[in-house]
Amino acid sequence: MSSINQSRVSEFLLLGLSRQPQQQQQLLFIIFLIFYLATVLGNVLIILAISTDSHLHTTMYFFLSNLSFVDVCFSSTTVPKVLADHILRNQAISFSGCLTQMYFVSLFAEMDNFLLAVMAYDRYVAICHPLHYTIKMTHQLCALLVMGSWLVATMYALLHTLLMAQLSFCGDKIIPHFFCDLTPLLKLSCSDTHLNELMTLTVGTVMTVTPFVCILISYFHITCAALRASSSRGGWKSFSTCGSHLAVVCLFHGTIISLYFNPSSSHSAGRDMAAAMMFTVVTPMLNPFIYSLRNRDMKGALRKLLTMNLHLPISIRKSHT
Repeated sequence: MSSINQSRVSEFLLLGLSRQPQQQQQLLFIIFLIFYLATVLGNVLIILAISTDSHLHTTMYFFLSNLSFVDVCFSSTTVPKVLADHILRNQAISFSGCLTQMYFVSLFAEMDNFLLAVMAYDRYVAICHPLHYTIKMTHQLCALLVMGSWLVATMYALLHTLLMAQLSFCGDKIIPHFFCDLTPLLKLSCSDTHLNELMTLTVGTVMTVTPFVCILISYFHITCAALRASSSRGGWKSFSTCGSHLAVVCLFHGTIISLYFNPSSSHSAGRDMAAAMMFTVVTPMLNPFIYSLRNRDMKGALRKLLTMNLHLPISIRKSHT
């Protein structure tokens, strides 16, 4: 990060909700708050249920607990800042803080991307090759997949952050968005951004499209296996569960592609903010419901966890009496 950048622009202004009329601001604030609380509560409950129930110490739930952790971090990177800005009426964010937020948004978005692909592959092996599942999905492979995802996502986020740090920001410091994102920051730069845009179109496309294609291939084979199942009821159950998850995957990738891989002339502040809200706020909230409401083992673990927590205060009160 050069001293020129810091001397010319020391902070940005995230307009976010402030661009809306007062009544819409209040409504959006409530929506952001409810979605964030649901995201944190749902994902934390999944992590606790998996960690406390020995029956869920399997490969699928290992990936699910990692996804829940990433989703909590993902939403926490942007939403608390939005809520605080609305309450304090202060949209300012420092230059370094803006780059830091952009880094973590890129990191956790890619981690979501990779983990969804890894989980789709896990379900493909479990449904299409059940007899070889334990041989193929070993603990070493699962750990390697997660660690590799973290490493690649970190390098990807670092690439964009370092390239952004080399740009100059001279005059306009108003970001018509609710967080520091790649596209609006590039628009504010008074430097040559061709390298940044080239990296977005090349590296970004590979990093986004490759996992998405792997997910589609995995679910295609899963759907075929479900339709071939001897029990139509069991086949439809597998198909409906996969269909719900695939719908969220398409929503997640569709909004990312529309944000980062379209010509800059086709972007508008309102549409970009709505699309960004879908993959940073809505998708992390939906994942826990998809993986728990249709899963008997997860529902049992959650019920046991909640029951245990409800009985604990009662037993403590009895011990004091």
